[in-house]
Amino acid sequence: MSDNHGETEHTEHVDILVVGWGKGGKTLAGTAARQGQRVALVEQSDDRVGGTCINVACVPTKILVHDAEKRRSSDDIDDYFASAVTRRDTLTSAMRAKNFSMLDQLDSVLLVSGRATFTTEREVRVTGGSETLTLTADTVLVNTGTSPAVPPIDGAVVGGRIHNSETLQHVSPMPRSLVVVGGGYVGLEFASMFAHFGSQVTVLDRGERPLKNEDGDVAETAAEILRDDGIEIVSRASVVSVSDSEDAAHVTYDIAGELTTVDADAVLLALGRTPETAELGLDRAGVRSDDNGFIVVDEHLRTSADGVFALGDVNGGPQFTYISLDDNRIVSDQLFGEGTRSTADRNAVPYTMFLTPPLARVGLTEAQARERGYDVLVGAKQMADIAAAPRAKIEGDPRGIVKVVDRETDLVLGAALMHVHSQEVINLVSLAMRHGISASALRDSIYTHPSATEALNEVLGVLR
Repeated sequence: MSDNHGETEHTEHVDILVVGWGKGGKTLAGTAARQGQRVALVEQSDDRVGGTCINVACVPTKILVHDAEKRRSSDDIDDYFASAVTRRDTLTSAMRAKNFSMLDQLDSVLLVSGRATFTTEREVRVTGGSETLTLTADTVLVNTGTSPAVPPIDGAVVGGRIHNSETLQHVSPMPRSLVVVGGGYVGLEFASMFAHFGSQVTVLDRGERPLKNEDGDVAETAAEILRDDGIEIVSRASVVSVSDSEDAAHVTYDIAGELTTVDADAVLLALGRTPETAELGLDRAGVRSDDNGFIVVDEHLRTSADGVFALGDVNGGPQFTYISLDDNRIVSDQLFGEGTRSTADRNAVPYTMFLTPPLARVGLTEAQARERGYDVLVGAKQMADIAAAPRAKIEGDPRGIVKVVDRETDLVLGAALMHVHSQEVINLVSLAMRHGISASALRDSIYTHPSATEALNEVLGVLR
């Protein structure tokens, strides 16, 4: 992805400069180019072309989740895992090439490989090898994303048997035992994935209980499923040190003053992500960031510097690729539209934790709704008890729960769905919430059979 300028130093002006090949930035780069704008896109890592999502996050991890779920007990663990990793690498490589070609074929797009650092408000210096390129622009989009955080734990340095969520995807050999430090979104997804690949998994979680942000009945259902899959979850565990030796990795944790050490073939550090802003020189551009390094933006994603926007995870919003895509819509509307779209327009944004089966949620939990003073009606059933929705039983995994929180006004406040295909059904509930479709209308809708969506007929039927 290099651009050969033919000299050591070069300066060029463009209409729009995108720093980082994330979902929002690459989409807007294509839109702008097709409207006749001169666009430059800078990416420092060839293996990040197309963004984090397709290279190390959403797509590759879900390939591994899918293949882990399909593993049979008769499959050789090492061979099966290696085959899954190969399939992961083949697909991500193809998607990376496609993402490159989609922009490279546009004549008005300049693709630059190198590290970008601001020198002034809308000027960056890009260094790559012995060459230096200075780019100035009317508009700059910062889209550099995040990377796995390095926790302040003694010995928590990635290398050897100690991994983050990116390096663990290529772990070799496949660990027969895995300790996951962190019981959040990423930690539990990897715990579930590797348990299905054949690892004995222990999760060390600082919280009082797993999934502390979910209602108790939903969290307990998920925890029971994880335990049923052989995962040990240790709550109130504060990890104090991690180390690696010739034979095993060692993790020492504290519970109420008592220290315990657990050994494993591999350790996953899954304690959040940090923004890729430290080397951007934001201060030279007048771009303000918060105490954690995330770029501060307004509802239109404008930074404190004139003509500079921040899209995607780097602006501290929800860290989902579909939010980055919506960031693109907001900024595109600022640059080429009426300028009315903003983050305030977002409501009922769903998310899915890809456990087995997946846990999807949107809106308020029951606890949150009651805390806000709503008069609520709650419909909740274990998936195995929903007679009218046999899809999960057909697919051999009837575990999970369907829970919908409703107002007395017949409007859905939120839902938690944990069952096969819940990542699809949650989008229907989200759409209904955004457009004011009543719970009764969802209850009485005609859904295909047999489908996971049919669970809404029965669960919503108990509300009225």
